[in-house]
Amino acid sequence: MVNKNRMNRVAAAMAAAALVSVAVPAATAQAATAPRIDLKVLVVDDGGSSVEAITAELRDTGVPYTRVQLGGSGRPVIDAGFLSDTVDGRPRAKYQGVVLPNENPFGEGSAEMAALAAYETTYGIRQVDAYTWAHPGVGLEYTDNGGFSGQLDGTQAAVTAAGKAGPFGYLGGQVAFEDNSVLVPESFGFMGKPRTGYTSYLDAPVGSGRASLVGEYAHDGRSELVVTFGYNQYQQQFRLLARGIVDWLTQGVHLGQSRNYFAVHVDDVFAPDARWNKELNCTPGDYACAGGEGKESTIRMTAADAQYAAQWQTSKGFKLDMLFNAGAGEEWKTENGGTDALTAQLVADRAKYRWMNHTYTHPFLGCVQNTTTTPWTCVKNAQGAVQYMSRADISAQIRDNNNWAAAKGITTDRTELVTGEHSGLKTNPQQPQDNPNLAGALADNGVKWAGSDNSREPVQRAVGAALTVPRHPMNVYYNTGTNAEMADEYNWIYTSRAHGGSGICEDNPATSTCLPAPVDANTGYLDQIVPQEARTALRHVLANDPRPHYVHQSNLAEDRTLYPVLNQVLDTYRSLYAPSAPIVNQTMKEAGVELGRRAAWDKALAEGKVTAYRIGTAVTVKAPSGVVAPVTAPNGTKKQLLLGTADFGTAYAGTRSTWTGPELLQSAVTLKLPS
Repeated sequence: MVNKNRMNRVAAAMAAAALVSVAVPAATAQAATAPRIDLKVLVVDDGGSSVEAITAELRDTGVPYTRVQLGGSGRPVIDAGFLSDTVDGRPRAKYQGVVLPNENPFGEGSAEMAALAAYETTYGIRQVDAYTWAHPGVGLEYTDNGGFSGQLDGTQAAVTAAGKAGPFGYLGGQVAFEDNSVLVPESFGFMGKPRTGYTSYLDAPVGSGRASLVGEYAHDGRSELVVTFGYNQYQQQFRLLARGIVDWLTQGVHLGQSRNYFAVHVDDVFAPDARWNKELNCTPGDYACAGGEGKESTIRMTAADAQYAAQWQTSKGFKLDMLFNAGAGEEWKTENGGTDALTAQLVADRAKYRWMNHTYTHPFLGCVQNTTTTPWTCVKNAQGAVQYMSRADISAQIRDNNNWAAAKGITTDRTELVTGEHSGLKTNPQQPQDNPNLAGALADNGVKWAGSDNSREPVQRAVGAALTVPRHPMNVYYNTGTNAEMADEYNWIYTSRAHGGSGICEDNPATSTCLPAPVDANTGYLDQIVPQEARTALRHVLANDPRPHYVHQSNLAEDRTLYPVLNQVLDTYRSLYAPSAPIVNQTMKEAGVELGRRAAWDKALAEGKVTAYRIGTAVTVKAPSGVVAPVTAPNGTKKQLLLGTADFGTAYAGTRSTWTGPELLQSAVTLKLPS
């Protein structure tokens, strides 16, 4: 949305080229006066959750920022010299946008606020008021004039026509405020009627009318994005709006990019999984299940389950990743009459899935385990050295699985591997280091990407020449095939001893919260566990998190417990977002590449080795050699090649973005923005 007052002001100041939405005259004299706008955001932080949420969005999407902590001792004074200077004879604005806790966190008559206002006016810089109240100072009527103040839990807000045409066009329209517990207030805020100069982007019903929650206030040659409700970085209402807040603030041109990722790995395909025993409250067949001998039971998909999986994928337009243990399947076949309808069906439908190596028979690839103790320990030799699975044995597990797949016509990317239980990687406390034979075995088989457990290792790291790809575990248990089994095990883990549970939640209050009462054995899974797990997964999707999720083949069998969770995630997502922002369903390799690029980019930013700015409609980005930069720009942006130009980036959520580096014989990325 173009602000006419700002256009007139900047044109009068001979700085029209500072705004990407304003046409820049070709005259050399005027181009020489256009200021340089550095692609960095200034964040003034009062320690509140709303500023922290916006800061997290900047950090997690790769947008550079400088944070000034209001209460910090020795903090810099925000004055003209802090905000701007001159570089090579050209005026420079050091920040392309300003995030404040509210419209004036410095106090009435503050020289710092006056300096910010003058800076924003001179250079056409926008300001976000992270959380304020409804009053005329931000372009709104007081709440007693057709507005509201109070708890917003469950409020059904909606993007206005101006919001859809402006910064929130990637949304489907509805923005529901979370209401996860009737016992806990989750949101508070204000809704006000717009006054002159205020354009509402998000509103909600109040009485017989509507009042605003987010909008743009244009006044005195400045523009503020006014947010009148409190939030934190995890709440869905913020996550939906976060992209638009950043795009509005930066006028659609910034370093960093964001996508909504979702991939689901189904582990143990072809293999059976051990079943939870409701009487013993453990899993017979696992090493630590006292009294489980002779009570073992397993869960394994059928051919009908495989047919359903293929049909479900088609109906949802979503592809599952099948992580397979072919040798375990062959063992099951031998033990069950020599036929296996499940494998036949999955092989027949092999082109409908993505496939990944999960080792041939799913052994533990780390130290040799002594399971006669609880917890298990690593076996040591006479000299006290830990005994590990050999490089040759690990390599055979990888190789044999690949060869089986090739013989069946199943296409795999041999650079990808997830070991059973993520074994071979360090497993605290018993095995605090990787199996020293693992890296060599990965290299023997050309493995570059090794799946790890995000709950244990959330940061990508090297394993020899390979890199890990952390995966989110979904709270749909591997050892359950029915809804009732899920509810029973869930109750055992998350209820107190007084309620018949294990008391794990009581013993570990920092990491687990006890349920106030057990969930119903018959309805609890669908009514309580599914919505909670779907919210958790959706939170990852909306947080620009490329890490895949993982479940097990048992969750596609019997009651098919996984599908209600996936249905809720996908259906909710598609009701919230416009088609311009589809879910990105990546391979594990693609997720690994993304994480690696982010780590390199974050390091370059932290070391101050990135220079990026725009002058008029030209954007320049310089980063260290070998580091590609994430850049977001408007539709119509062109990238300068050695000869001529090309369309920049790929379309997503109404803008174009990509990881980009200099072209041949260039030292920097140069983009030409649309006039």
